[in-house]
Amino acid sequence: MPPVPFILIADDFGLSKGVSDAILDLLAKNRLSGTGSMVNLPGWAAHAEALKPFQGRSDLGLHLTLTLGAPLGVSPMLAPEGQFLPLPKLMAKCFSNAIPRREFRDEIVRQIETFKAVTGRFPDFIDGHQHVHVLPGIRRALFEALEILKPDRKPWLRVPSDHLGSIVARGVSVGKALFISFLSSGFAREAKRSGYRVNDTFSGVRSFDPKADFAREFQRFLLVNGKRHLVMCHPGVSDETLAALDPVTTARDQEYEFFKSDEFEKMLEAFSMRIARFDEI
Repeated sequence: MPPVPFILIADDFGLSKGVSDAILDLLAKNRLSGTGSMVNLPGWAAHAEALKPFQGRSDLGLHLTLTLGAPLGVSPMLAPEGQFLPLPKLMAKCFSNAIPRREFRDEIVRQIETFKAVTGRFPDFIDGHQHVHVLPGIRRALFEALEILKPDRKPWLRVPSDHLGSIVARGVSVGKALFISFLSSGFAREAKRSGYRVNDTFSGVRSFDPKADFAREFQRFLLVNGKRHLVMCHPGVSDETLAALDPVTTARDQEYEFFKSDEFEKMLEAFSMRIARFDEI
């Protein structure tokens, strides 16, 4: 039988030089399906030009960011002090309907347009930093933003959830994976109703414990029961910029070292799996 294809997407391109350089290296080595960009962060524009050689051969998407950095326009509720609210405060406002959907929509439009202005094309896919794109209010604002922009070809959307049995069987950060799946309830159905393609199953949720055996965790992520299986990952090289922005540092180094290793290739061969773009499956 031919190898089973799956989608491997690196999050957080543009977060820091170390993260962006690691992702570019893995794209060049064909160790990733693609990457999602954080276009509101200062480091993204400096690295975005380096993505252009991968257009058409990798999935280059928007990693919608609403919990880190500053908005690209005036957002009095989303960023009352000029910086986005942290995830717990954003979630509280989403579930209490305390932020006008228009404010979410306008920022999503700005981030998509910024991606287009720099790369010259619409994102191949859209997902969210800390999965914000599936939160109440934001998911509907995302669909509204896309309707306003009317892309020639609709991007595919990440559904960060999987079947209960699969999550339990993998045994990696089960509680966290179940919570994200709960937040995602109904998102796939809404996306399909609006004409968007989505992944069938999802894995990659982990604690980012630097003492964890990432190779073993990744092996569990390859337990697949869907046609379009998506695995998220967070490779990078730690530096001072990253440490100032994000608590996940050493775990990114672990992932980068694994994905560029022979061990990774041998694991895929042993599981009879191959990395593929979304549209190849």
